[in-house]
Amino acid sequence: MRSARGWTAVGIVTAALLGGCAIGPNYKRPAVAEPQTFRGQAMAEAASLADAPWWEVFQDPILKTLIQEALRNNYDVRIAAARVQEARANFRVSRSDLYPSLDYGAGVSRSKITPGVAGSPGGPAPNATNFYYGALTASWEVDIWGRIRRSNEAAWATFLATEDARRGVWLTLVSDLAQAYFELLALDVRLQIARNSTDAYQRTYDLFLDRFNLGAASKLETSRAQGALGEAQANIPQLESDIVAKENQISILLGTTPGPILRGKPMYEQPVVPAVPAGLPSTLLERRPDLRQAEQQLVSANARIGVAKAEFFPKLSLTALFGTASPEVSALTGGSATIWAVAGMFSGPLFNAGRTLGTYRASIAQWEQARLQYEQAVLGALREVSDALTALGKLTDAETGQDTAVKALAEAVEHATDRYRQGLANYFEVLEAQQQLYPAQNTLAQIRQNRLLAYVRLYKTLGGGWSLTDAEWAGQDEAGTRGGR
Repeated sequence: MRSARGWTAVGIVTAALLGGCAIGPNYKRPAVAEPQTFRGQAMAEAASLADAPWWEVFQDPILKTLIQEALRNNYDVRIAAARVQEARANFRVSRSDLYPSLDYGAGVSRSKITPGVAGSPGGPAPNATNFYYGALTASWEVDIWGRIRRSNEAAWATFLATEDARRGVWLTLVSDLAQAYFELLALDVRLQIARNSTDAYQRTYDLFLDRFNLGAASKLETSRAQGALGEAQANIPQLESDIVAKENQISILLGTTPGPILRGKPMYEQPVVPAVPAGLPSTLLERRPDLRQAEQQLVSANARIGVAKAEFFPKLSLTALFGTASPEVSALTGGSATIWAVAGMFSGPLFNAGRTLGTYRASIAQWEQARLQYEQAVLGALREVSDALTALGKLTDAETGQDTAVKALAEAVEHATDRYRQGLANYFEVLEAQQQLYPAQNTLAQIRQNRLLAYVRLYKTLGGGWSLTDAEWAGQDEAGTRGGR
């Protein structure tokens, strides 16, 4: 007994001395493209739009309420939360391998058979016998080469990746909802333009019809005006259908059944900052949840190389058993049937037709894939920020020019109508002026919508709200404790 305890102590001390190192490469972030500024950015800025919480970026109170509801009820958000719980549980499973396990067992048997050879049944025994036992069994794999620690490192990185994935779902939900909301406001504007144009064409048609009945206008004028009226009327049902479809899309994002959606500020009253700070490209790696997720996946792949490499080396397992076993129940309760055992075992691969080597090489290839995917994701993120920055700046100039055109064309319609009433112009001038005005108004609405969407995309591509805690993502009320941003 004393000798066994001595060998056990030696094994534990040896494991402690050898356990300070872990086989496999330690993680180091790969070098990625980090330009001084984003393309489309005038100068390097320390501040970034991504530093602001979403309730400061979007000022519409109705939109804020919708976002809060979506963050509570959206199904993608709830699925992502369940994935985080799964990854946390898997990490605990992995971590448990670092510690000894203690199991129990108890049983009773009655047999009339002699022991066999190599586990096979023996012959008949002269008498039937009973056997009772109860035991505690302890086992522990000493992590000499760091295999378990690398596995634990991989599980932890996977857990962090799911956390970043959840934050990515939040950010995507906020941007998707804001985009759909602004598209809904744009459809409202286009519907109003269609109704206004229908009313205008109706007035023109009535004017031409009156003049035709008085013999002052031709049938051609009246028919052309009626055709323009019918075309304008046909746009209204299609736009109304598009509005219902967009409201249904928003309802699904909210996690509710399809229904009407409240509106807040009209589209042209929504604030759009023409120039916003983008921050430094180097900080994008820390802000964007999808980049952080890709890096954690790379960390996990890196750790799995160590797990695969440790399989080349022997494992040290320690086991111990303590309990009672006897054909008589009285011996168990009387304490005279005590049994115990301790053992230490080295085991390792000798020949498995290249399976261990193949697993190791596969882990390296998986790490290479994860590294390339991470670098690719960084380049894609830089492009998305550049696209959004450029679009936001150029659309500002485009809206200024288009707004001037709409005002001029509106004046042209008024002048053409007055001239026609006075007999100084023909019907072509009136229709031509109207047919130029209403498409120009639709173009202006499209440009304003694109500006709003570019603003939303920029916030998303910069990793907006990256500094918010999980509780603060739920809405503005929770963030009030931050003392104001």
